[in-house]
Amino acid sequence: MAKARRIKNKIEDMLEMPKEVYSDTPKLTVVGFEEMFIENYKSILEYEEFFVRINTHIGILNINGFNLNLEKMTNDDIKITGTIESIDLEKNAD
Repeated sequence: MAKARRIKNKIEDMLEMPKEVYSDTPKLTVVGFEEMFIENYKSILEYEEFFVRINTHIGILNINGFNLNLEKMTNDDIKITGTIESIDLEKNAD
């Protein structure tokens, strides 16, 4: 099992491909305090103007702020705008 993992890691390193491209790992991009892009999310659990909860494959993402809006949603990606005050990620219990 460990040998297979080492081979997989070597292939990933050789391809220099970002992990979010070939896995379900979410990628978060925050632009100042006004925009946030989330790639590889599963679902929206809760949405209020001041609080958004997003389910990802590794945990639940909590975004707190003011005038939060969900924009440009696809099945995999979402853009959140507004005044973002805090972000935290609750790790899934494995």
